[in-house]
Amino acid sequence: MAKDKYISVKSGVSGFSFANLGLFTGFADGIYNAVYSLVLMEIFMNSAVVGIYVSIYAVFCMIVGLFANELFRRFSKVRVFYFSMLMLAVCYAMMSFSIRPSTFIMLDYTTGIASTLVGVLIPLFMSDFSGKIGMERLNSRYHLWTNVGALFAPMIAVAIANQFDNRAAFFASALIYFAGWMSFKLFRVVQESRKIKPASPRKTIKVLWKNAIAFFKTPGMPRAYAVNFGYYALRAMRYLYVPIVVIENGFSKDVLGWVLTIGIIPYLILSEVMAKLVRKYGKRKWLFIGFASFAAFSALATFVTGYPLLAIFVMWQVSGALMESVHDLLFFDNAKKTEQTKFYGVFRTSVNLPNIIAPILGAACIAAFGGTSAVWLVTAIIGGISALLSVAKK
Repeated sequence: MAKDKYISVKSGVSGFSFANLGLFTGFADGIYNAVYSLVLMEIFMNSAVVGIYVSIYAVFCMIVGLFANELFRRFSKVRVFYFSMLMLAVCYAMMSFSIRPSTFIMLDYTTGIASTLVGVLIPLFMSDFSGKIGMERLNSRYHLWTNVGALFAPMIAVAIANQFDNRAAFFASALIYFAGWMSFKLFRVVQESRKIKPASPRKTIKVLWKNAIAFFKTPGMPRAYAVNFGYYALRAMRYLYVPIVVIENGFSKDVLGWVLTIGIIPYLILSEVMAKLVRKYGKRKWLFIGFASFAAFSALATFVTGYPLLAIFVMWQVSGALMESVHDLLFFDNAKKTEQTKFYGVFRTSVNLPNIIAPILGAACIAAFGGTSAVWLVTAIIGGISALLSVAKK
């Protein structure tokens, strides 16, 4: 069970138990993502500035991800997870009130720390307790539950936003994360305490740098990183700009809620199916089809308007569903179990780095072409390049 020692755990707890936590993270994040860019638009009043803000925020989250392994060397993963889930619940509750923009941004960055650590820890727990189950099945189960939660999230977010305001929806996310925290406590997982060894900042930076170099020198890791980067770059652009484009095209928040909700259905249908298809036909084929189809739909989205555009936004989700349960498996295929905790923080920057680069490219397209729909040129290019990388021989 990797290098980490678990002193005790409730009987019956397995990798599936940790995968089931996806219900809470998917539900909470789905509500949050449905209104996040709209709240930022209220603050900055410009979609290009929103993209720049999200990029700066992603830089911060990427740094947190890089330092995750150092944090796990000093504190047990269980203790960090407890604290991170509780921090998300408290901060989202505070963000739901009508507070000053500066306070909202401060809390946003605080949740960035916690959400990054939660995103790192759940797959590591799944791997630690995977046994003979296999990460393919656990990944499919995790994403199935995240999508079940996300299915109801947009309509709930829209209903709360219409009744009160956009920020009020964050309180629902807070309650869900608190429920997730309580659920994790029921696992009664106790991990061996760490002996905290003081280290100078210079030495810590040196260790992080060597770890990053070792990661990219490991065979298979550069491809795993690039594929994961491509997946999350498309996801970042979709989450950030779809709500803005839908509203700019004259549709109501209710229509936005339906678009986001219907878009979850392909994930629900394909989550368990993809686990079987991947075992039968391999990962690369589905990654290629997913990326290539996303690129094709993106090219259409640059000039299509009205209801056909909404249809494209839903079809994108089919492309995403083909990749969802396999986009990060290349990491677990190539990393030894004893190295997964060591390397996963570096690999996880492929989740944050797209949130830096993609929105900046999107902001540049908006500035150059004068319309938010120009950002789909970026997703078309990223999808095309990622499709080629997924099937490249080296």
